[in-house]
Amino acid sequence: MKRIEAIIRKTRFEDVKEALLKSDIDWFEYHNVHGIGQSREERIYRGVQYSTDVIERVALAIVCRDQLVDPTVKVILEVAHTGEIGDGRIFVSDVIDTWSIRTGEHGDTVLRDKK
Repeated sequence: MKRIEAIIRKTRFEDVKEALLKSDIDWFEYHNVHGIGQSREERIYRGVQYSTDVIERVALAIVCRDQLVDPTVKVILEVAHTGEIGDGRIFVSDVIDTWSIRTGEHGDTVLRDKK
């Protein structure tokens, strides 16, 4: 099992969410997050000065079977991509075990196949 963590633009979240739901991923969690990026300049939009120090993003966390990692990462890469600085990052890490609180099951059988 793997955990995929993706930090994406807030403006791309709805599209990524829909693409994941259309693929074999039917459960994930997400949070609004703030971060510090490479760009630290002031920008002016309609006469108002904005700092680019703090960037609003959405963090996705997905736990899936090993065989779904590549397709899931591919979906996120394709849909979240704008080609501009600040598109985000994807991290993949190992998950040692998982348990269902309701049933007490553990292992990757807890991760149901999409029906």
